[in-house]
Amino acid sequence: MDSDDRPSLAVWKFASCDGCQLTLLDCEDELLPLTGRLRIAHFLEMSTAEDAREPATLAGTGPYDLSLVEGSVTTAEDVRRVHHIRRISRRLVTIGACATAGGVQGLRNFADVEEFRAAVYASPEYIATLATSTPISAHVPVDFELRGCPIDRGQLLEVITAFLAGRKPNIPGHSVCFECKRRGTTCITVARGVPCLGPVTHAGCGALCPAYGRGCYGCFGPVAHPNLESMVRQLRHDGMAGRDIVRVFRTFNAASPEYGPVPGLAAQESTEPPAEEERR
Repeated sequence: MDSDDRPSLAVWKFASCDGCQLTLLDCEDELLPLTGRLRIAHFLEMSTAEDAREPATLAGTGPYDLSLVEGSVTTAEDVRRVHHIRRISRRLVTIGACATAGGVQGLRNFADVEEFRAAVYASPEYIATLATSTPISAHVPVDFELRGCPIDRGQLLEVITAFLAGRKPNIPGHSVCFECKRRGTTCITVARGVPCLGPVTHAGCGALCPAYGRGCYGCFGPVAHPNLESMVRQLRHDGMAGRDIVRVFRTFNAASPEYGPVPGLAAQESTEPPAEEERR
């Protein structure tokens, strides 16, 4: 009989690049003491064994105290498997843009997936896929969502530590602009007119891109209530055309519902007459 009373952790992959799973492995020094309090029971990226006793499968055996899920749902088999994982998991946390927003593969949601399939695969008839790429929360209840492409190592450790302590994770909900101010980075939009999605992007990256003079491109997804009307107006002021504005929002979190109004706002802005100072 197994006398190990540590809480069990499972890590799962759906349609994704594995980057968020690798973030856990990249914890390195922090990972060793963590395993003293948490038993990694299922993690195919790390081991092909279930609890180091039997071969692991994509479905897992369970039950698990905490499941971390990376990737979006893109096949009918994904739908079946994510419901199974939810049943055998006491807590389920989605990690990364694919799992929380459908990922870059969510671009298929705006086009004909059959055209994509025919263009990419030599024998498309063998490829079984859904017409859309959707986040895990579109199919099963999720206990917490950790954003990012990839996720931040410190935030991941906070989520796991919070689970062990029985509290809510202390993950900030403010925008990247707060992080710029915190690290003393001059606003590149105000100072240099560089287009930047920082005002509508969820914090977590440490404002890395603005610190090096590049505008934020939204890899941590939208804040809870983004002011898109103001954001689109500012991007146009900074020299972006309507088509480019739509494109800059359709990246890692392309299918986020918060970004839904962007195409309409971009088209509306492009039809407005130029301001008086622009006509002179």
